[in-house]
Amino acid sequence: MKQLLNTLYVTTPDAYLRLEGETVCVMIDKEKRLQVPLHHLNAFVLFDTMMSPALMGRCAADGRSVIWLNRTGRFMARMEGPVNGNILLRQAQYRAADNVGQSLKIAQRFIAGKIRNSRQVLMRGARDSKNEEEKTALVQAARLLAGNLGKLPLAESADTVRGLEGDSARIYFAALPKLIRPSARETFAFTTRNRRPPLDCFNALISFIYALVLGDCRSALETVGLDPQLGFLHTVRPGRQSLALDLLEEFRAPVCDRLALTIINREQLQAKDFDCRDGGSVMLNDAGRKTVIGAFQARKQEEINHPVLQQAVYIGLLPQIQARLLARYLRGDIETYLPYLQQ
Repeated sequence: MKQLLNTLYVTTPDAYLRLEGETVCVMIDKEKRLQVPLHHLNAFVLFDTMMSPALMGRCAADGRSVIWLNRTGRFMARMEGPVNGNILLRQAQYRAADNVGQSLKIAQRFIAGKIRNSRQVLMRGARDSKNEEEKTALVQAARLLAGNLGKLPLAESADTVRGLEGDSARIYFAALPKLIRPSARETFAFTTRNRRPPLDCFNALISFIYALVLGDCRSALETVGLDPQLGFLHTVRPGRQSLALDLLEEFRAPVCDRLALTIINREQLQAKDFDCRDGGSVMLNDAGRKTVIGAFQARKQEEINHPVLQQAVYIGLLPQIQARLLARYLRGDIETYLPYLQQ
């Protein structure tokens, strides 16, 4: 699994994508600004950008996903071709979702991965910290997360699992500002997680990255034949990508939050990369989004050692690997689902 095809992100709202032979052309003001071989791409993420009917038809026929987001990174629509998913696998997924005990077990696995990975991020920050007071606070937060992790197997309902997840998120986000370099804390100051809309630069940044990784999770689930709307942790409601949100939980801390911290601490973003809106909401502007997308694509090309496969894999392939492990569990090929755990 060494091949990692690219996702083309187009953030210019007046851009127009069209098909030219076996290449994709990005047109801006009727001028060709980019031309990419189609076989190099497996997905498109467009921010209020238009695409020609011919290119849309080709993407649908080839199984390439096309996702439209608004300027803040919020999901708007997705195009896909004929569904060729494994119906037997989906039947197993539906049966598992209807089985209270099995559904609870899967939900516990997703949140175990989230809490454990969150704890690893804080412990890594504590090891690197030169401030003894902050190091103590990070270690204490990590201990509290370990306590919740120990309670998780004893949870007797999905609501209890959600309660432990919520408490762990509160502890984690209270400690996370200590991982930001002092020089960046004024711009990226935050006290709590907020969204819809985000009210500060840090929340705007992580919300945008979460949206990008959520799209990768949904594509991975559909690739293996699972229904991304039927989850085990997040409640089901029309239009909600419940299983994709479940899978995202494992990657929030080790992939999304660590990327955000890297961008901030390397001073790749400043206050000028965000726009403040009426009502207090904050969002990345065009320049900010381009910076984040570039860093995100670079991070996806980095390799890590997968703890289950025991081999080096691209970070960008993690959602695909975990989706396949989940599918194997639901088919009965393996005894339990093992979430991704950061080393």
